[in-house]
Amino acid sequence: MPQATPTPGKTLLNPSNHLLIMIDHQSQMAFATKSIDAITLRNNAALVAKAADEFKVPTILTTVAEKSFSGPMFDEIKAVFADAPVIDRTTMNTWEDARIAERVNQIGKAKIVFAGLWTSVCIVGPTLSALDQGFEVYVIADACGDVSDEAHQRAMERMIQAGVRPMTALQYLLELQRDWARGETYDATVATSIAHGGSYGLGLIYAKSMFGGSEGH
Repeated sequence: MPQATPTPGKTLLNPSNHLLIMIDHQSQMAFATKSIDAITLRNNAALVAKAADEFKVPTILTTVAEKSFSGPMFDEIKAVFADAPVIDRTTMNTWEDARIAERVNQIGKAKIVFAGLWTSVCIVGPTLSALDQGFEVYVIADACGDVSDEAHQRAMERMIQAGVRPMTALQYLLELQRDWARGETYDATVATSIAHGGSYGLGLIYAKSMFGGSEGH
């Protein structure tokens, strides 16, 4: 008979057990993205970037043909990681760039979280490659996008069938916080939720303004 203990599941993310790779959040890639509107995409990308920075998650930023075609990475990401290097590639599959593999090996995490454009090309490629090499792979579905709803959905299904674990941007932030009694990250988590958490953020503003309420305190 199983015995319940107050222990988090092994597949849950925490700040120290994974790395984040943000791929091709660039203007030219966003122009053709139709499965999610640009405002929501940029908001969710900002939420993910701020979550990773807040919890000190090792993060790899990468672009494709930045100077010659696809343009710069979203300002929402660059503002958070102002001093971080951005690896610019020619490969559509990020995983086939040796610099990425080298950085992943340097960081040394078994779990990898991916987000980027487009889902069916620039996310499917590295996720399936990482799975083949024994990594546990997660995709933040609403910080990704594709040229059509069909393209995004089929890509997500293909990855899930292979073993990728899907999640959302807000879920990523809250999974890292996990316990509202963790005071060292509480204020930053609430601030990020208010700025980028949609209706949930509005709820936090309301609770604080109307009766001084706070999550778990």
